[in-house]
Amino acid sequence: MTTFDAIIIAIVEGLTEFLPVSSTGHMIITNYLLGGDTKDEFTKLFEVCIQLGAILAVVVLYWKKFLVFDKNRLNFYVKLVIAVMPALIIGYLFSDKIDALLESPLVVGISLLLGGIVLLFVDNWFMHPQVDTDEKIDVFKALRIGFWQCIAMIPGVSRSAASIIGGMQQKLTRNVAAEFSFFLAVPTMAAATGYKLLKGHELLTAHPENLKLLLIGNVVAFIVAILAIKFFIDSLKKYGFRIWGYYRIVVGIIILVAIAMGYKLDA
Repeated sequence: MTTFDAIIIAIVEGLTEFLPVSSTGHMIITNYLLGGDTKDEFTKLFEVCIQLGAILAVVVLYWKKFLVFDKNRLNFYVKLVIAVMPALIIGYLFSDKIDALLESPLVVGISLLLGGIVLLFVDNWFMHPQVDTDEKIDVFKALRIGFWQCIAMIPGVSRSAASIIGGMQQKLTRNVAAEFSFFLAVPTMAAATGYKLLKGHELLTAHPENLKLLLIGNVVAFIVAILAIKFFIDSLKKYGFRIWGYYRIVVGIIILVAIAMGYKLDA
């Protein structure tokens, strides 16, 4: 991986981490278009760990939620811990299988297509939300949203889409579901990054150039994600999910057609 590749992939990560389009799926395809190897161990580590840079944008934009402590913040932290537990447990138990899926553009294409179809209708499924602030999210709703998030371990599903839909299914308004999805990304991706670095730290210690690429990727993803979060919240208020559904369907079809025509997207 070159510095140029790292910057491009990080831009894609920052743009897509909080959009319901699957950042992982887009990074896999971007890596292929750049001529990279989707089976390379550092590439898979890079694609997971630069998500930490993107989710740190949430801490900056919503710093009062995370850094100003009061009794309400304690409840907020408890709900985040409970919501992240399903992903921690399932991610640990099936980490090798998840890694294998990260090599498959076919899985990405199918997931993008099916997820896009879901997004075309999701605004009509949850018409009567009752939870209009994150303070009204109880621990049971948080836990259920956490299980929804686990669906996104399949590349192409989108962590953002899965957790937002899960929130709306739990009667959260669209905006509150989106914001809780952002908050939940912080412990989820921090844990995923820490686990990935623990398993693959020798890829960085033995090759200092890899550490440089990882630092560059996180900085770029952080800057781009700040802009993307604001854009997504505005578009969600104006257009809902339908526009992202069409986008996912188009991209998914392009990937599946390319595979059907014999393009080797996994090498």
